[in-house]
Amino acid sequence: MACRLARTANANVGEWVDDPAAFIHPREPLDRASPRPTAATMEAKTILITGASSGIGRDAARRFQSEGWNVVATMRTPENGAELGQLERTLVTRRDGTDPAAIASAVAVAIERFGRIDVLVNNAGYGAYGPLEAFSMDGIRRQFDTNVIGLLAVTKAVLPHMRVQGQGTVVNISSIGGKMTFPLGALYHGTKFAVEGISEALHYELEPLGIRVKIVEPGAIATDFAGRSFDFANDESLADYQPTVAKVMSGFEAMLGAASPVDVVSDVIWT
Repeated sequence: MACRLARTANANVGEWVDDPAAFIHPREPLDRASPRPTAATMEAKTILITGASSGIGRDAARRFQSEGWNVVATMRTPENGAELGQLERTLVTRRDGTDPAAIASAVAVAIERFGRIDVLVNNAGYGAYGPLEAFSMDGIRRQFDTNVIGLLAVTKAVLPHMRVQGQGTVVNISSIGGKMTFPLGALYHGTKFAVEGISEALHYELEPLGIRVKIVEPGAIATDFAGRSFDFANDESLADYQPTVAKVMSGFEAMLGAASPVDVVSDVIWT
């Protein structure tokens, strides 16, 4: 599966595109003594990317940095971003989608360091799969806190700045799983369908303010999704579900075996 750029607000023709066939292919936050924006950084555009420790987020950070942008790469464990932290014009900082103080700090430090935020990429997330009966309520809340509440919280923190600027772009990384569903994916697909609705409503809400909202819907991408971003819950004593579990997991293996490279998504975000 390649990546579909869908319902893109203000695309080249200035309107939304919705073509199902259109497949195209945190060191801790700086302290208050951190460097003020320089002329060079002020001239460059700045992008803030959540979930940048690996996969799509990390590759997008590298791509934008290579194109001359300032990059704010946020992640729950900044130590995992040491490689990005060595790049010029790149700030690695902590962001926990469930911690309002950490979110506010990441946004404030980004503005202090680079003077502005032009683009927000809401990439942080993971996939919870398995029979609904096998998940605890804590597991259910964690999925929605990460994929939905975290996205809303970061967007809410960045919007006042973009509103004052009179411009900005929010790119929400949804999924083809926000357009279709697989069995066992009630939680993951529920969150991605939520991202779709949130994004569409925000498009109309923010367009008059000069702020654009875009959705990117990747299919199977060759990242460590299965290892780091996949939460599978099963209870083998729930025997009625086991035939479905076996079939779905077998299908996942085949799908991931034909995954597209991660730079496919970075190219779409850049475009």
